Amino acid sequence: MRSTTAGRHYSEIVEQLVTRPDEVMLEVGASGELLVARLRVAVAAMLLLLPLANATTGGQFSETLIGLAGAVFVNIFAQVWLALARHGRRFRWLPFASGAYDVTATTLVLLMLAWNHLPAGVNSMIVWCGYLLAIALTALRNDGRVTLFVGGLAIAQYALLSLGVFTIATPDQLISSDYGTVTAGGQLQRLVLLAAFTLITAVVVYRMQRLVEMSGTDGLTELPNRTWLVHRFPRLLDAARRDGVSLCVALIDLDHFKRINDEIGHHAGDRALMHVVDMVRDSLEDGEWLARLGGEEFVLVLRKPLGTAWERVDGLRRTLFSRRFVPDAGADPVLLTFSAGVASFPHEASDLSGLLRRADLRLNSAKSSGRNRVLARDA
Repeated sequence: MRSTTAGRHYSEIVEQLVTRPDEVMLEVGASGELLVARLRVAVAAMLLLLPLANATTGGQFSETLIGLAGAVFVNIFAQVWLALARHGRRFRWLPFASGAYDVTATTLVLLMLAWNHLPAGVNSMIVWCGYLLAIALTALRNDGRVTLFVGGLAIAQYALLSLGVFTIATPDQLISSDYGTVTAGGQLQRLVLLAAFTLITAVVVYRMQRLVEMSGTDGLTELPNRTWLVHRFPRLLDAARRDGVSLCVALIDLDHFKRINDEIGHHAGDRALMHVVDMVRDSLEDGEWLARLGGEEFVLVLRKPLGTAWERVDGLRRTLFSRRFVPDAGADPVLLTFSAGVASFPHEASDLSGLLRRADLRLNSAKSSGRNRVLARDA
């Protein structure tokens, strides 16, 4: 039984790591990509010091030139990635591309070292640590797919590099007074370390994803919450602008819910809340999103014109009116109703706060005029 539970837990971790994150996580990941780009610029500037240190400590002139060329290359592209990262999530491929660049840049420097001196290409610890840095930086992207991709790419590239060295080198060429003897066991250990570091970083990303997921999900209903809505809504507006369609926001508030809590208790009140949530959630169509703002207040986002959105929300109101909530077996059914205000983009507001303000005014009008109704026009 315990092994079955553990296996299910591991499968959940793998599933989440390989699944596209939700909007809140992607937004956090976009800011993480910008942070990675800035760190890359700082690290690239520091790399310019390594060739100078090598030259001043008696290193080979050819290795100093290779290190300097690699450092200049890295600095140029660091500025390119920074410029792209400033555009947020416009480039969805950016985390994968920049992560692949970090790995490949490390491999290219190792190849140049190997071209000059074979043992240096596979036994240089300083350059090899570039793989570890590339994998570690994926944790800031908050996307398990990026971590697994970058870690897998690092393992594959270094495995091919090591295999190539062993294929073309003679036993004498694998011995170096500066870098030690190149052995198959030593290279295998490095590959295992890369795999272990990838696994550890992936677990860190999973943990971060869970924390972000919890911050964007309502604990009781498991609906998206205000945090999710704030991060997700700008993307919905962009899509509506691009497609030339309307987007409506319905602010829904359950009628007299405090009285229901007082009469049947808070536990039954939670079940009543779930009764409403399940009814609405089960009837959601494509282009509709339901989020809980708090208490008994919800937001329904509809990719529809105002008139159609009003008909849709009013239909949900009538459905709830016809489905009584039964608190316990044998208990009398309880009537649940809601009032709602609907506002539309782009005709009435251009952002989430403006739409919510307009919808809230109409919600208040619906409540003051008797409740159990949906308003899409100002009174």
